Amino acid sequence: MYTLPSRLKITFIVLMMIGAAGLGVGFLSAPSTVAEAQAMVADAHYGEESHGESHGETGASSHDSHAETAHAEQADTSHETSSSHQAGSHGEAAAHEDNHGEHLLHQLQNKPWAALYVAAFFFMMIALGTLAFYAIQRAAQAGWSILLYRVMEGITAYLLPGTLVVFTLLVLSGMHWNHLFIWMDPEVVAHDKIIQGKVAYLNVPFFLVRAIFYIFGWNLYRFLSRKFSLAQDEAKDISNHKKNFRWSAGFLVFFIVTESMMSWDWIMSVDPHWFSTLFGWYVFASMFVSGITVIALVTIYLKSKGYLPEVNDSHIHDLGKFIFGVSIFWTYLWFSQFMLIWYSNIPEEVTYFMTRIEDYNLPFFGMLVMNFLFPLLVLMNSDYKRSNYIIIGVGIVVILGHYIDVFNMIMPSAVGDQWFIGLSEIGGFLFFLGLFLWVVFSALTKAPLIAKGDPYMGESERYHY
Repeated sequence: MYTLPSRLKITFIVLMMIGAAGLGVGFLSAPSTVAEAQAMVADAHYGEESHGESHGETGASSHDSHAETAHAEQADTSHETSSSHQAGSHGEAAAHEDNHGEHLLHQLQNKPWAALYVAAFFFMMIALGTLAFYAIQRAAQAGWSILLYRVMEGITAYLLPGTLVVFTLLVLSGMHWNHLFIWMDPEVVAHDKIIQGKVAYLNVPFFLVRAIFYIFGWNLYRFLSRKFSLAQDEAKDISNHKKNFRWSAGFLVFFIVTESMMSWDWIMSVDPHWFSTLFGWYVFASMFVSGITVIALVTIYLKSKGYLPEVNDSHIHDLGKFIFGVSIFWTYLWFSQFMLIWYSNIPEEVTYFMTRIEDYNLPFFGMLVMNFLFPLLVLMNSDYKRSNYIIIGVGIVVILGHYIDVFNMIMPSAVGDQWFIGLSEIGGFLFFLGLFLWVVFSALTKAPLIAKGDPYMGESERYHY
């Protein structure tokens, strides 16, 4: 049995406390009025604005001198027409300024909410990706991975609290506590024909009912599979093993449908004007490789503490192969989505990448290096996949890279170009990291780390590649 050291408990609590403090500062520093929002932006971009104004004045002077020469004769004849429309023009300008100011306010108010949502979704995603990998091993009757079953079950213990946190954030969004999902705002829908065409699907009651359906199905399988797994340890036949096989095969059908729908609901609908038929697979690849990476990291940690002695470098090698292979699969989906959308050049689609390339240049291309180039170049060598230190290094980079990937999915639609990695983002990541590790390692203490009753355990113990 695994025992959670007091030092680790304190570390997890400290992470949650630091994270909560960062999130608290982020929420407290968010503007409450349009004037405060404009002042914050003006202070942040003072240097850029000064440069822009200086450049603009020079350009404007040159432009005005040419305009006076070119239009001198038209000035007198158009004066009366211009005067007659002056009041209307000022009214339209004032209305546009008010709309822009309100939009800016919503973006800055969204920032701590979006940081909270990104971190909550990311760690929930890790647990869900691990559950999918676990179900695949069960349904495939794989022999090599049985020694890792209890590690996977420990990681998936976070699925229930993780999904409940995300669901709470979705409910608060439906109650208009934030502006993450613009289709939830009746005023926006009233003036947006694209969203109006999706109201039958994108409405708060149906949205939350679907979320309950997904969450219930995922957690039901996790509960039953864990129950059968523990029961098999003491059973004298393999009936529980067979039940686990059947439930796992059925769950995978349920999962592949609900995971795609979840990605449309919880991520894609943050920008309801954009769509991609590949998006469900893309999100799946991200959660799948993140889950496998965490399995490898937890396994290596436990083995370093004297647990899981039967786990050998062949098991680590296979996890490294999965990290390598799924990273390539993720890149294939990323490129396929990018190439098709960019080549077709449909405005509703291409705006997704234009926004990220223009306003999120560093995180957009940075996560490509972290999620593709780095694991490709390092894990291409077979011997490196057997090295615990290399797997740990690659794993940390991959986890951070896919956090940035989720950041790139949500932030551009939620906060526009008003983004930066601040206390909210760091705090959100640290808080959920601490909560995730607390739940996972606490779950590992609840049962033996070896699923001794599995009929294929001998195959896993003798596994060498």
